[in-house]
Amino acid sequence: MLNVEGEDEQSQSVLETAFRDARSDEWKEFLADCLKFEAEIAKEISIEKFTFAELEEEEQSLERLRRWFRDLKKRDALQLPAAEQAQKALNSCIDSLEAYAQSVYSAQNGGE
Repeated sequence: MLNVEGEDEQSQSVLETAFRDARSDEWKEFLADCLKFEAEIAKEISIEKFTFAELEEEEQSLERLRRWFRDLKKRDALQLPAAEQAQKALNSCIDSLEAYAQSVYSAQNGGE
């Protein structure tokens, strides 16, 4: 763990702002990728691309989002509110993939 303190109150404020801005930018990027993931799932559903190969690709994408989320949480020492929003977005991605997986299994089993 790294402890950093400014030499004075102004320096401390500058450090905290820089850290907060960096983490906020990372959370924004993560949220944007969650939206892309959701859009990709929606596209696959709209064109009825219910294949196991596509499902596996989307599972890999979700796993990447999960790893990224864990990494961001580790770096977010200030526990910014964006982390909660990111958790909700990740949960939505998980739900979307589960729904897509059900459609894939249904299609592969002849619509059962």
